Amino acid sequence: MTTLIACSHGTNDAAGRMAIRSIVDGIRRSRPALSVHEAFVDVQGPDLGEVVSLLDPDGDAIIVPLLLSTGYHVRVDIARAAGGAASQVGVAASLGPHPVLAEILVERLVQAGATPADHVVLAAAGSSDPRAADDVERLATLLRASWPGTVTIGYGASATPSVPAAVAAARATSGGRVVIASYLLAPGYFHDRLLEAGADFVSAPLAPDPRLAELAIDRYRSARLPLTGTSRAAGIGAR
Repeated sequence: MTTLIACSHGTNDAAGRMAIRSIVDGIRRSRPALSVHEAFVDVQGPDLGEVVSLLDPDGDAIIVPLLLSTGYHVRVDIARAAGGAASQVGVAASLGPHPVLAEILVERLVQAGATPADHVVLAAAGSSDPRAADDVERLATLLRASWPGTVTIGYGASATPSVPAAVAAARATSGGRVVIASYLLAPGYFHDRLLEAGADFVSAPLAPDPRLAELAIDRYRSARLPLTGTSRAAGIGAR
């Protein structure tokens, strides 16, 4: 049986841990016959490398990044763990970009009280990898297709414009309310910084939401067939 390794960044925030765990628990509930392991690339344990090292050498596994873009952790940390495994390990695509994430963002905006008259700043964590910014741009395009108001982008770190700068620019341009759409899976450090960025209000993170588990399973399916030497070396599953 192929093992699914649900790999996230890790956080010290208790609510953030519960939000990520809700995705893993959702995978297990939806696919009770599937062997599911949880792993992390930072802050929390078990470490991804440790989980991979304990796999059956005669088995195979798919690492599903519970991450929203294809940044450093996917391209380097996760790919390295997969490439160094004794068993055959493939890597699925990150959760984002995907239309279901735009759907959840719209719902979070409505729940927060946003209207099409507000200027929305899509706030992502940010990455030094330009491919991650490309993923955020694609998600912004999906959000604009579903949200009738103005949408611009800001980043929490490692990319520009910063969220505070994007909020300030939005306020100067629109003259009205500015709302941050939190493009984060869970509460924690980055979401706390969004609350300080100067917007009129901030939407909740994406998790918990049962659609995230189904999206993770979809990424797993796409990467599972076929598990080839090429896909293992590349470390990236199909989008």
